[in-house]
Amino acid sequence: MHWMAWRLPLADEQLAILPAAAIEAHCWWALQFTPQVAVLDEALLLDVHSAERLWGGRAALRRLLLDHAPSAPACGQEEIVEPRSCWAEGPTALQALALLRLKQQGEARPRQVPEGLPISTLTALRPHLVTLNNLGCRNLGDVRALPRSGVARRLGAQSLLALDQLWGERACPLSWIALPEHFDVDLELPYIAASSAELLHAAGHLLAMLQGWLRARHLGVLRLQVRWRHDLRRLDGIDVPPWGEMSLRTAEPLQELSHLSRLLGEHMAHERLAAPVNRIALKTVEVQPVKPQNDSLLPRSPDARDGESWSQFVERVSARLGADCLRVPKGQPDHRPEHMQVWQSASHALHTGGLRQAHADADSRAALWPAWLLPAPQLLGMQGPRPCLHGQPLHLKAGPERFESGWWEAADAAPAQDAMGPHPAPGRSKRDYFVAHHAVAGWVWIFRDCGTLDWYLHGFYG
Repeated sequence: MHWMAWRLPLADEQLAILPAAAIEAHCWWALQFTPQVAVLDEALLLDVHSAERLWGGRAALRRLLLDHAPSAPACGQEEIVEPRSCWAEGPTALQALALLRLKQQGEARPRQVPEGLPISTLTALRPHLVTLNNLGCRNLGDVRALPRSGVARRLGAQSLLALDQLWGERACPLSWIALPEHFDVDLELPYIAASSAELLHAAGHLLAMLQGWLRARHLGVLRLQVRWRHDLRRLDGIDVPPWGEMSLRTAEPLQELSHLSRLLGEHMAHERLAAPVNRIALKTVEVQPVKPQNDSLLPRSPDARDGESWSQFVERVSARLGADCLRVPKGQPDHRPEHMQVWQSASHALHTGGLRQAHADADSRAALWPAWLLPAPQLLGMQGPRPCLHGQPLHLKAGPERFESGWWEAADAAPAQDAMGPHPAPGRSKRDYFVAHHAVAGWVWIFRDCGTLDWYLHGFYG
């Protein structure tokens, strides 16, 4: 067996978080590395023996715990200490806890463990320190050497049991921490938040707890609900609702704290609090299992940079500018070029799977279609039998591709005209499309109306 003892925070005034919530956050953080986590006295105990192989060995697991440790708690009474000084390990739970206490006292590790450990490092013997000192006992080895019957009579059976558990001769029953099925946590603020920025600071601690819960359950969040309780019920003669709330949605199941924080910050920047806030709550509405990330067989390029994914960029920009300010095309089941696509909100397309569906339904012929169409086809001039644009002839490079449409429209409609010139009238039509090249405009998409034999410019290539 192998155990690690991790110091729990006594208080965390700098981070403005309640001790109970901080302890819960540490427990959830530890559960992502081993399922056997318990709280004993002032420490978090982790049975890591069964999980070492999963993480690549004891040394690798130790590095992971240190690298991903929560914000360093106040291990001393006055100063913040690095996480490396807030943990210890040993073959039993009580030995790991005793070594942690020894480290907190600033004393060196004895040559023999557990024989050389101070008596004060074992909780069950602390009430009997004076008695044991009078008997000449200076460490746990001295207490262990005393007659068991005399120890049981003078110190109680629990003291003997604790010594046996420390040496690993008796089992040490612990209450294992279990994750809740759903994340629904609220915090009483130690201050009154009068602005969304102050509220966002408090929400950051809930997001950190959420990340630990998600990682421990191997889930990613798709939809969150953030709620805050108003401190006042009436302000300037206007009734204030007890709670305010907002919902966050992500296109992909996420565990990343950075993106969730940015997304919440963008939404909170547009939120105006109806009254000062004294409590905040965070709840998961929709979660989904997360697939483990596969590492590449190829070495990482030294120039490679970690950036936002497309979905994260869309969510962040849409939250900042508004959902309708970022738009993407959506394919339509219509073969007419003017009606093949419509523009929709990018965030809506992400959440409904519109982008993936459009890619899956793409027509193989679309490789020769342009990215940009004119609002209406523009009539081209002629130089003999050849169409021309801006007085220069167009060179046909690919085509024709026949499009027939409009038999359900009015066949006798007159040709229309706008600022760009005349363009074909609605109605039944046959068009032969060509890819052409122009000396100035580059690659263009043109067609010949099979009825009137007129040539029109319809699109541009990038």
